Amino acid sequence: MSSQVTIVPSALSADFAAIGEDLRRLEKGGADRVQWDVMDNHFVPNLTFGPDVIAANRSATDLPFEAHLMVSEPERLLQGCVAAGCSLVIVHAEACTHLHRVLGQIHELGAAAGVALNPATPVEHVRHVLDLVDLLLVMTVNPGFGGQRYLASMEPKIEEASALLATLDRHVELEVDGGISPATVGGAVGAGARVLVAGSAVFSHPDGPGAGIDALRLAAEAALTSPPAA
Repeated sequence: MSSQVTIVPSALSADFAAIGEDLRRLEKGGADRVQWDVMDNHFVPNLTFGPDVIAANRSATDLPFEAHLMVSEPERLLQGCVAAGCSLVIVHAEACTHLHRVLGQIHELGAAAGVALNPATPVEHVRHVLDLVDLLLVMTVNPGFGGQRYLASMEPKIEEASALLATLDRHVELEVDGGISPATVGGAVGAGARVLVAGSAVFSHPDGPGAGIDALRLAAEAALTSPPAA
C-alpha cells in the first residue's frame, strides 16, 4: 500500500456502544491514526463526545489520536484532550478570537497543532500563523454531521493551500475531511491533500473497516500515479 497518504478514520462513524472494539478493528485494518470529532452543539449543530470518552478509549489501540475541536472557545478543552491522549489537536480558525495564542497553547501542552477552515473561510485567513501550524485541515463539507456530500468546489482551495504550504521551510500536513470516499478521494489528492479523514467510507464498507481503508488507499494511489489531465 502507498505510504504517500495518511488515512484517518473518524470515530464519529464508530459504534458508540463499542468504540473500543471498533478502534481495534481500525488498527488491525491498517489505519494510520484516529480522529475524534468533538462537537458542542454550539459551534456546530451536533453534540458528540469529549475528553473523558477519548481517555476511556485510549488503551484500546496504539494508533495516534487527533482531536478535531468543532466547539466554541476550544481553549477550554485543549488540556483535557491532550491529557486524554491526543497527540494532535485541531481547532477551527473561525472559533478562535486569538488563533495565534491558542495554537501556542497547544504546543505548550506538548501536542502538535492543527487549524481547520470551514468551506467559506479563505486560506489567507491562516497565512500569518503558519509558523505554529503542524497540520492544515480544509473542510470539504460544512462541519457538524457525518455522511455529507463531498464539496468538489473546495478543490481549488485545497490547491491554494497546498501551494502556500509548499513555500514553507518545513513540512505541514494538508488534511481534508468530509465526504471522502473512493469516488471523491482522487479529486482531493489530485489537488494536493495527503491526509484523508473518512468515516462512512470506512465503517460502512460491506467487508469491514479494513477493506474500507484499503479501498481509500488504492484510490489515492491511483490518483497519485495517474498522469495529469490534458
